[in-house]
Amino acid sequence: MLPLTTAEFEYKCTDYDAPVFERSIRWDDPEINIKWPLADGESPTLSSKDAAAPFFKDAETYA
Repeated sequence: MLPLTTAEFEYKCTDYDAPVFERSIRWDDPEINIKWPLADGESPTLSSKDAAAPFFKDAETYA
């Protein structure tokens, strides 16, 4: 079993938090095909927002 790995994210904000403008893409989208370094059968711990994120093909666009 691999040791538990954590990551810290920092954001520079230029205005007040506005969750209505946040967007995400599903972390395991097969179209994007990122090879995440996870142990077999393990999934990352996700926020409810990220767990509900759409696939890239279904994401909102701004055309």
